Amino acid sequence: MNFSKLLLPFSILLIFLVGCNNDYISSATSNPTLKEYFKYDNADIFLLNGYVFSNAQDVEWVTELKYELGEQVGEITKQADKASKFENGTANKLPIGTEIFKTDTPVNIAIVDGEEIPYLKMVEG
Repeated sequence: MNFSKLLLPFSILLIFLVGCNNDYISSATSNPTLKEYFKYDNADIFLLNGYVFSNAQDVEWVTELKYELGEQVGEITKQADKASKFENGTANKLPIGTEIFKTDTPVNIAIVDGEEIPYLKMVEG
């Protein structure tokens, strides 16, 4: 059989197979999960409205922010040390009763014994 007669059908088949596989074209990204944070012993996180918030006291640009406290957006109602036990309002280090406030910046503030602790919402992309 002539090589040129085989080339066209083979090319069409190859394009079809590669086109149906999205792994090579793009990869989906998602927000970090609680399990990912529990891999680190020093993780200081809480879950609020389906998002993980992480302590940002050591993030340089966060410490330089000037912010104004807004309304209270949540409160820590439970403590847990395993991702499977987390639900809305759960923290692994913040004490129960800690109030969470939004600000006019990307930072949320947890107030513990009068101290304002910055937390960042962990979202991908």
